[in-house]
Amino acid sequence: MQVLFKVIRQEQNSPPQVQTYTLDVDPGNTILDCLNRIKWEQDGSLAFRKNCRNTICGSCGMRINGRSALACKENVGSELQRLQQIAASATTSDTVRNTSDIIPEITIAPMGNMPVIKDLVVDMHSFWDHLEAVEPYVSTGARQVPEREFLQTPQEREKLNQTGNCILCGACYSECNAREVNPDFVGPHALAKAYRMVTDSRDFETESRLEKYNQGTQGVWGCTRCFMCNTVCPMDVAPMDQIGKIKQEILDRKDAQDSRQVRHRKVLIDLVKEGGWIDERRFGLQVVGNSFRDIKGLISLGPLGLRMLVRGKFPLGFEPSEGALVVRSLIESVQSLESQPTSDQY
Repeated sequence: MQVLFKVIRQEQNSPPQVQTYTLDVDPGNTILDCLNRIKWEQDGSLAFRKNCRNTICGSCGMRINGRSALACKENVGSELQRLQQIAASATTSDTVRNTSDIIPEITIAPMGNMPVIKDLVVDMHSFWDHLEAVEPYVSTGARQVPEREFLQTPQEREKLNQTGNCILCGACYSECNAREVNPDFVGPHALAKAYRMVTDSRDFETESRLEKYNQGTQGVWGCTRCFMCNTVCPMDVAPMDQIGKIKQEILDRKDAQDSRQVRHRKVLIDLVKEGGWIDERRFGLQVVGNSFRDIKGLISLGPLGLRMLVRGKFPLGFEPSEGALVVRSLIESVQSLESQPTSDQY
């Protein structure tokens, strides 16, 4: 079948342009196969990265029809089927379109959150620099074990499996909304590796690591929980889940007075536990104003409060949800389970 490939091409520091290529392909051909054919048969100047062709090296990361993926993993058939499902969900029952005469299109673009060097090749310096910032290697003290190997139990090693699957392809970093607005945020790839160090029984720097990952919005509190990193990860590392685990480690060690980020999470849980949902009147005062301890925080709430009053969005009363008792019992049950020691703690 014929497929039209729209490739977003760009030279460094120049505007992007769309160049189209038509190929006769089989549904089982990977996107990387098609790019190779374009380069070998039609346009030798097209630039993209590749290496293993087997979803191992992570080199061929790029945006395929709007979402970051590995060109060696995605094939033409599944990609066109995905596009058809998207189109079908967006089409109303009253709209009938005859697509039998239309050549299907696949759009390929460079990854996001990184400057383009040429065509589909991006500059990944920030990606690697932010990975280095979390020190993703076992601490020096842990490596100085004399005259024997540093043994781990199967249970201890199993904790490293999911994060150990990361191939550093950059897909999560490319789609990270937090990175798009906050260049200081280290990114989901770095924090997934960070959790690997936090949970590694051979590492001696857990406490100092958690303090570092707790700072401002550079670390875990910069994550906006948009789920995009989990959605695009080709290896099911689930970076956002790992970030959540680091947050929980921090919350277990901190109280509400340590930082606004910690207070935000603890106050949210307390208010939901109390009323079944959040009492907005108390939430801002307790989190930003720190229960009237933070005068600057209270003053900063003034303009927002006035706008809410003018637009009728400030709740004058608070009605607990009908299921408040159920919500409270669920939260207490989870907290009780979390407080119990696990088998590997004995």
